[in-house]
Amino acid sequence: MTADLNDIPAIALDWHRSGEKAALATVIQTWGSAPRPVGSQLAISGAGDIMGSVSGGCVEGAVVVEAIEALEDGKPRLLEYGVSDDEAFAVGLACGGTIRVLVEPVGAAMPAELLEDLVARRAARRPAAYVVNIKSWARGLTGPEQGFADRFRSDKSGFEDDDFVAIHNPPLRMAVIGAVHIAQPLLSMARLAGFDPVLIDPREAFGSAERFPGETLIHDWPDAALEAFAPDARAAIVTLTHDPKLDDPAIRVALGSPCFYLGCLGSTRTHAKRVARLEEEGFTKEQIDRIHAPVGLDIGAKSPAEIAISIMAEIIARLRQG
Repeated sequence: MTADLNDIPAIALDWHRSGEKAALATVIQTWGSAPRPVGSQLAISGAGDIMGSVSGGCVEGAVVVEAIEALEDGKPRLLEYGVSDDEAFAVGLACGGTIRVLVEPVGAAMPAELLEDLVARRAARRPAAYVVNIKSWARGLTGPEQGFADRFRSDKSGFEDDDFVAIHNPPLRMAVIGAVHIAQPLLSMARLAGFDPVLIDPREAFGSAERFPGETLIHDWPDAALEAFAPDARAAIVTLTHDPKLDDPAIRVALGSPCFYLGCLGSTRTHAKRVARLEEEGFTKEQIDRIHAPVGLDIGAKSPAEIAISIMAEIIARLRQG
């Protein structure tokens, strides 16, 4: 469950701690054209306040009623709703579907300590899987090292036998090195795809607010900037200057990090020279093979926007397909 605009588990925990009581509603299964994907969450306070969504507005009212009742008796609820064609059309879908929703009162069905652990892991950018057995109601948290590797990679919550596995991945991030023309559409596309992008270029005249309005601009040297960025397994790094003085320091840091994608602009000849430099510096073939170069899928892209599309496509393929 990659981060939404609001941190729903943290909001539910805050309500619980304040004494308002809180319940978490989670979409655990869908059939047909359901309005919200599996893993979507809605937090409900004892006062009837809500944050998040499980259906885009179709059944929230009914879920809130069930959640208030669950807060009174402390028992979880398994709910199932059919979304009609008319309701689905109202939230932008062509046809209806069915959703199954799990409602858990915090502090009763869902132990507050478990929610606190989940919120802490999310705040620390540590991936976590919240696992609940819908027959025994046993619950727990695990990380990627304990399993569900495919689910973590694909951000896919779902069932494993009677266990519902809710994936909580850190937000996706992207560091782009080089304030070149390609970077302009690439940063916009990255944000639309759910990434939090930053642009790194020590040349302030290139990486200016006028050329990149609204973007996060870092004017440190690329290696220092990337070390502060601290790439993790949810980070993609793209170098676009094809100037060794700027790209190579960033590449060195990236190769020493667990970033899931490293792409470098430049021709095949340029990359061959890059490989030779890295080999001279002691990088192994396995490390160097992590680099996607020439960057982007080979779709015949010509313009900066087309190249940005090819880069985003390759990043998404690497993220989702491994």
